[in-house]
Amino acid sequence: MIRTFYGRMVIEYPYRVLLLVLLIVAIIGSQAFNIKIDASAETLLLKNDKDLAFSRKVNSNYYNPDFLIVTYSPKEGQLLDKIVLKDIEQLASDIKKLELVENVTSILSVPLLQTLSQPLSELLKNVQTLKSISFDENTAKNKIKEKIKHEFLSSPLYQQNLVSDDFKTTAIQIFYKQDQSYFELLKQRNQLLEQKLTNGLTGVSQKILVRKESELANHRENFRKKNHQTISQIRKILSNHQDKAVVFLGGINMVADDMISFIRDDLKLYGSTLIGLLILVLFIVFRQMRYVVIPILISSLSIVVTAGLLGYFGWEVTVISSNFISIQLIMTMSLAIHLCVRYRELVRKKESACQKKIVLEATLSMFLPCLFVVCTTITGFSSLAISNILPIMNFGWMISAGMVISFIIAFLVFPAAMSLLDKKTVFLGFEKNISLISQLGSIAEKYRVSIILSSVALLLFNATGANRLIVENSFINYFKSDSEIYQGMKVIDTSLGGTTPLDVIIDFPEYEKSKNEPLDPQSEPATFFDEFEAEFKSEENDHAYWFTEFKMKRIEAAHNYLNSLEHTGKVLSFANILKLGRDINDGESLDNLELALLYKKMPKEFRDVTITPYLDLEHNQVRLTTRIVDSNKDLRRDALLNKISQELAGEADIEPDNVHLSGMMLLYNNMLQTLFDSQIKTLGLVVFVLSIMFLILFRSIKIALIAMLTNIVSVSFVFGIMGWVGIPLDMMTITIAAIAMGIAVDDTVHYIHRYKKEFELKRDYLKAIHLTHSSIGYAILYTSMTIVIGFSLLMFSNFVPTIYFSLLTVLAMIIALFADLLLLPVLLVWFKPFDKV
Repeated sequence: MIRTFYGRMVIEYPYRVLLLVLLIVAIIGSQAFNIKIDASAETLLLKNDKDLAFSRKVNSNYYNPDFLIVTYSPKEGQLLDKIVLKDIEQLASDIKKLELVENVTSILSVPLLQTLSQPLSELLKNVQTLKSISFDENTAKNKIKEKIKHEFLSSPLYQQNLVSDDFKTTAIQIFYKQDQSYFELLKQRNQLLEQKLTNGLTGVSQKILVRKESELANHRENFRKKNHQTISQIRKILSNHQDKAVVFLGGINMVADDMISFIRDDLKLYGSTLIGLLILVLFIVFRQMRYVVIPILISSLSIVVTAGLLGYFGWEVTVISSNFISIQLIMTMSLAIHLCVRYRELVRKKESACQKKIVLEATLSMFLPCLFVVCTTITGFSSLAISNILPIMNFGWMISAGMVISFIIAFLVFPAAMSLLDKKTVFLGFEKNISLISQLGSIAEKYRVSIILSSVALLLFNATGANRLIVENSFINYFKSDSEIYQGMKVIDTSLGGTTPLDVIIDFPEYEKSKNEPLDPQSEPATFFDEFEAEFKSEENDHAYWFTEFKMKRIEAAHNYLNSLEHTGKVLSFANILKLGRDINDGESLDNLELALLYKKMPKEFRDVTITPYLDLEHNQVRLTTRIVDSNKDLRRDALLNKISQELAGEADIEPDNVHLSGMMLLYNNMLQTLFDSQIKTLGLVVFVLSIMFLILFRSIKIALIAMLTNIVSVSFVFGIMGWVGIPLDMMTITIAAIAMGIAVDDTVHYIHRYKKEFELKRDYLKAIHLTHSSIGYAILYTSMTIVIGFSLLMFSNFVPTIYFSLLTVLAMIIALFADLLLLPVLLVWFKPFDKV
């Protein structure tokens, strides 16, 4: 059937086949322009994470808008100098005019509550700011200026938050306008998702969910464009102030935008550069244009179709899947090279055969091995496709679909195109000048024991290194140290209180009682006076009833605990207001009436900065937020989160069930830990499934075990080297094992398939080594060279995870090359799996 298809259709009517392929590629490829790139936090979170649902609820209850941070360090003078303040004021004013910006907070606009020695009631009547207070900067003994500086350096609200400890750097916070329509869409979508998980959805509800998902995707895309424009405008504004100050821009939105820029630049630069480099490599190896043009044509058409399908189905390219073009390009090139090498081999062997017969035999002889290669590659990537993280699942499906597309196009375009060309004498200059393959064959024959011992030693190296692996996700280390984004994040991290946000939410009980206080069995849940009090509270709306000593003590205890931890940066909560109250009240704590007065009477623009983000009186809940020092090399995020979960409730005398963690650090950690667990578990499943596939193909348990052992050596080397060098497993590097398995197993399939054929002819295991090396060995070398050179190019990326990713892939492929050409033949000779063939 396959012979008939190729002999009577593809090779007989090559023009029609090529025209049909080009037509289909043009139709599907037209959708490639609809590909979207997304690096937002939403794309990197678990779909069914309970903490994600809770975090969204927290964000809806508290004033918590998106924001950017500008760090400002004057080159001359001090922060309180008139010329410096004027420059900061101008900078903030220019930024506030931008469309997305709601408000800008700087040292000029925050309330000064300690500088002027006044009673609380007087302070609240006329809250002063640095902009409203006049002082003579030329007066050396100006007490007000010194008091202002002292407040910024000592205030729990501003120290290490708005100004650095050395008072040389200040932060300018840029708050975005809250998009209520987006949050409403998100709420509706999340409600439908919850309903789907609990009771399932009707047909109508499912259609509504699909529509909401589409609306959200369009909304995010519009926001990405506006966010990019806003960040570009802010950077242009900052460039006008760089002669007076060292300024950096930071914040989650900026990180996401820069990551999109890095991804887009990598796709454009390395995609086109990689094709140029591959053209050069193919010409050096083959020295004939047909073996350059046809592989490049096959690879290009395959990528266009895959990109078109991504655009059609709305799959967004994320940080994780940003290398899909490079991966598919190289793996498609591998298929094309194997076809070319096989064709060249048949041209040399069958000089009298016509072109069409040679093309037909080359195509048919490689069809089943390449089909099995595609199947094993898809199996290798299946561990990604069954994860619970959408972009990683999509990445797995992208590569799997891409391999199917590459196989179809390769086995249509190659025979059709080659049948249109005349048979030419094969140029063998490269093979004659490169003796590596024959040398490896000789080494495999003569040093079998040494190869086995070396492989065992490498496995031990890999195992001990893998035991040293850590699972971490440090965003600051995703960027090169000389980049603007790294330098800005470093300043924020070390001088302005940390980078990655973590929230602690405390629910207070309706009836306040310490968890250590015994319950009086005769006490009633409510008394006449309680009811009267509640009625009075409701009627008068008196917030004084909320600010009890019970709550205030526990807020401060929780705050002090977080502040005592080594890896937490600035801690912000209502405890800062309590401490500030003591400072302005001669060391005496503010009572509940004064706290209620502060809550009610402070002007809204100041309350939204100092109080509203930390109190939710309606739900009887408080929020403490801290930023983790992301650049600390000793930080172990999962251990820190577990420590806080286990200890904070006891330290603050709160029931453990009333304490909840929230925020980006928790969500990213959940994603990473889940991904790690799923990859480790499914990797074992992948090995098992691949073993079954080898068993089906070669009908030998020995061959299945030999093949998997060979690949385990190369794949485990990735984990081993990461452990020894200290490269952490993060959302990029953790997928490398599945990718390495998916790529490395290909050459193993080709080698065993060819070795079996050579053994059947010669019935000699040692001779079969040399014959296999001299034929398929060169194809393995060429494909390995292609992969190594292709991925080496990615090492010049500005995105550090891409550099690690490419480096580890290159190392894995080099080890796989030597494993296939040294260890694999030795194991075949050792176990003699073909004796009964």
